[in-house]
Amino acid sequence: MAIVVQKYGGSSVADLAKLSRVADWVVATKRAGHCVVVVVSAMGKTTDELLALAQRAAGSAGRDAPPPRRELDMLLSVGERTSMALLSIMVQARGEPAVSLTGSQSGIITNDRHFDARIIEVRPHRIEDELYHGKIVIVAGYQGMSYKREITTLGRGGSDTTAVALAAALSAERCEIYSDVDGVYSADPRNIAEARQLPELDFATMQEMAESGAKVLHARAVEFAKRQNIAILARKTDDFTTRGQGHQTRIQAQMPGSARAIVLDRKIAWLRCAALDAAALLTACTQAELSLRDSVVVDGSFHALLPLSGVPSAAATLASLSAQLPSLVVRTGVGTVSRVGGGAGTEGAELASFLSQLGMPPLLLLASALRVTALLPDAALSAAEQRLHAAL
Repeated sequence: MAIVVQKYGGSSVADLAKLSRVADWVVATKRAGHCVVVVVSAMGKTTDELLALAQRAAGSAGRDAPPPRRELDMLLSVGERTSMALLSIMVQARGEPAVSLTGSQSGIITNDRHFDARIIEVRPHRIEDELYHGKIVIVAGYQGMSYKREITTLGRGGSDTTAVALAAALSAERCEIYSDVDGVYSADPRNIAEARQLPELDFATMQEMAESGAKVLHARAVEFAKRQNIAILARKTDDFTTRGQGHQTRIQAQMPGSARAIVLDRKIAWLRCAALDAAALLTACTQAELSLRDSVVVDGSFHALLPLSGVPSAAATLASLSAQLPSLVVRTGVGTVSRVGGGAGTEGAELASFLSQLGMPPLLLLASALRVTALLPDAALSAAEQRLHAAL
């Protein structure tokens, strides 16, 4: 029997009613003749709520300090464990044998970085044994165990990476990623009513979109899929009766044509310092386990963007960086809008001119082979997204 890996995000398992629908679909997939491995995220906003609790606990002594990352991992891993156990109970209630496994029980081995760990190896022997005995295996996403035998988490959106890593280790037929949208769009359909579904994407374009802020897939999951050549199907959870090709995006190595998309990211901090202090800033970010994006030197100044979605206690973290580097200037209240796709990296001057004519000159312009990114004040982002997509 072919192995199918399915991942369900937080919106798909937000409450017992949604978990019940997922259980129906998982059982139907098994009865259609597949071995099924399911990866689940925490229910709804559970991770955000646990983070808020941790931040309140860290401030209980009157100091504005970020909570220790090791303890965050111990706390946040509870969210996915709750989802996996409840889904396993529901599947068994429908007459199918099932077992829930944590990341460490599933053989997911990571480096020793907390809150933002990377998978270095997958040893799926326990999963293979359970599949051999006819069980549906339900795995807690977003977490693993370091080679030091510590509980680790994989960064926000890391359940995608869990699913793709398991699909590769199990030689699965496919990896299905379920969320609240039916695939990947030319812009966020919640912001742009005219956004078009992209039925096919190559790994490189999807990775650029994910790194630029697209929320459908986690960037590391796409990177892992590209390295292991695992096809990903991005699908919508809500309607399990319409699983035709028109209701998904297929992401794999080579795709015909050149898809284009506009991607917005509002959770950004803009870091600037003297170029001579760049090494000190990079060292401080490494010690604080912060991952910078899009660094560049302009007119003797070093500029870098820091995605805040993976930073616990962002205000305290940025204050700590500023205290270490007197020349550092930190600006929040900014975000990025990116044009992604084949040839986009050569269109920096065109993008800057277009935005300037609209009265929104970029604060900073950055490019790679498949992407051009403009840094803008928060107030300009929505209009820039709308106008750029209309011109796409």
